[in-house]
Amino acid sequence: MKRAIFPGTFDPFTIGHYSIVERSLTFMDEVIIGIGINENKNTYFPVEQRERMIGELYRDEPRVRVVSYDNLTVDLAQQLDARFIVRGIRTVKDFEYEETIADINRKLTGIETILLFTEPELTCVSSTIVRELLQFGKDISMFLPEGMEIPPADRK
Repeated sequence: MKRAIFPGTFDPFTIGHYSIVERSLTFMDEVIIGIGINENKNTYFPVEQRERMIGELYRDEPRVRVVSYDNLTVDLAQQLDARFIVRGIRTVKDFEYEETIADINRKLTGIETILLFTEPELTCVSSTIVRELLQFGKDISMFLPEGMEIPPADRK
């Protein structure tokens, strides 16, 4: 079985993330969306809410699971018997960063990283920008996957 981890903070999960998952499902049997918990990051949504929102989005897709974790991504991959890590890249800067991590992960564990280039129309979409728009009360629905809703009461 070809199983991949798609790691990230996903605060919030955007149409760019959705695209990476959908494209990964064309060559993976299973994609595990791994929500990394980093106490040093100031997130907008609590991890439990992010898990619920993404889990609800994929409730009818048995090949997608959502988990949260607070260790190294390669350790999660080994725990879940995933041989691949999938990452999306928008820019050359993203590529350089991801290449370094991919090289280290491969040396440590043999786990391969697959980099998917973001579709051109989605390169401007980032969780950071979407989160900032949300904080200023802007409508972010155009940046979220269809069917994903963000209940105001569940925000931090």
